[in-house]
Amino acid sequence: QVQLVESGGGSVQAGESLRLSCTSNISRNRTVCMAWFRQPPGKEREAVALFPSDGSSSLAHFVQGRATISKDNVRNSQYLNINSLKPEDTAMYYCTTRFGWCSWYNQVYEYWGQGTQVTVAS
Repeated sequence: QVQLVESGGGSVQAGESLRLSCTSNISRNRTVCMAWFRQPPGKEREAVALFPSDGSSSLAHFVQGRATISKDNVRNSQYLNINSLKPEDTAMYYCTTRFGWCSWYNQVYEYWGQGTQVTVAS
């Protein structure tokens, strides 16, 4: 059973930074896409960052220039750093994964973490 555990959310002021972490139990030999999605209050879930097995990455336009993603293969973890946080970044952030290629559509992802709340005050 695939397990994903997120951490690192919290309440911050606009302009501050957060680092979200996601640890999985998936074998590093599998071809997987790790991704971050978020769901703002009353809105649809949307992709924030995609992290394929080949080491490349893609960021949604609304975090480009403010976010980076990285991976620690020893800890089987991935990280999403977001700087210059804005009130509109307030959302529940989810780590997700699927075997195979990445997608910007949340419907194709098979496994989800429990989510970590990010709240940005103006």
